[in-house]
Amino acid sequence: MATNRIRNDKVTCHHNPSAQKERLKIILDSNAFFVPLKFKIDIFEELRNLLGKSAELVLLSPVKRELETLAAKGSPKTRKEAAYALRLAEQCRLIDLGEAFRDSPDDAILKVASEWRSLVFTNDRALRKRLRDINVPVIYVRQKSRLEIEGGCKLV
Repeated sequence: MATNRIRNDKVTCHHNPSAQKERLKIILDSNAFFVPLKFKIDIFEELRNLLGKSAELVLLSPVKRELETLAAKGSPKTRKEAAYALRLAEQCRLIDLGEAFRDSPDDAILKVASEWRSLVFTNDRALRKRLRDINVPVIYVRQKSRLEIEGGCKLV
């Protein structure tokens, strides 16, 4: 698995030859699935372009529950957008965390991203700050037109 070291406020991912077969993982927050509707950005294509390779996109069960709640109980517009987000989420690998983090998808993302040393795709400013505080690189929408990595992870 790649290890991360902090140098000049940037994360560099050092390649570990024994982990060649392990794919880069990106954990998606619920708001990442709304990006195609709000900003007309194909997140799957843009992630490939940004990283220069494909990655394993991960949906944590608390995030899926959050989307399902929005699809069931939100305003009519939110329900429609959340239903679309759930269809996009089907393209991700679902990680079932059981009943852990039932009330806090953000805490689930923080814990798993920290353990896996994986990237996180979110536009939530508070979550981005919490992730930065534990040196986890974050992908987010910049200038409503493109994706960018905060944390400077250099992918080998």
